[in-house]
Amino acid sequence: MKDREILDRISKGDERALDYLYKKYYKMMTNIVLKNNGTIDEAKDVYQEALVVFWQKAASGKLVLTSKISTFLYSICLNQWRKELDRKSRLSNEEVDREEFQSHDEEERYKIVMQCISELGDTCKRILTYYYFDGLNMSDIAEKLNFANTDTAKTKKYKCKKKLDSLIKERYSTTDFFD
Repeated sequence: MKDREILDRISKGDERALDYLYKKYYKMMTNIVLKNNGTIDEAKDVYQEALVVFWQKAASGKLVLTSKISTFLYSICLNQWRKELDRKSRLSNEEVDREEFQSHDEEERYKIVMQCISELGDTCKRILTYYYFDGLNMSDIAEKLNFANTDTAKTKKYKCKKKLDSLIKERYSTTDFFD
């Protein structure tokens, strides 16, 4: 089929012309996406969208072709794929920015907590560090610090944690920790 005949058939609503175009230019149009870091599924989607756009323009009777149909379809596919790549890039950049922000936030919170822990007495500093950062259980902490038993270690940890909470609340607002 010649381009003129394809346009005539489309203007009459003949979907076989669309099938013909799909099969004739499938490989050429999907290669645009595949050669530019796309998957086969993305390539098929882009080509189908391009055919829909072409069909709508041709069926409206307002399409004036100044090139071959293949050239027109090629430019539609290329533009569709560029839009998709741009959208992906924006999403990817937003994720990276969000991760960097969260990482920075966590570091700041860690610094605040460590600064306040360092201002507590040596026993509190050791208990909280052993428990929260080294992951030791209360019986190991009791043994390391020569406490009489696990209950003594629990009581001391509780009091130290209360001191730490109080110190942090005194110096910082909840918005420093919770957004």
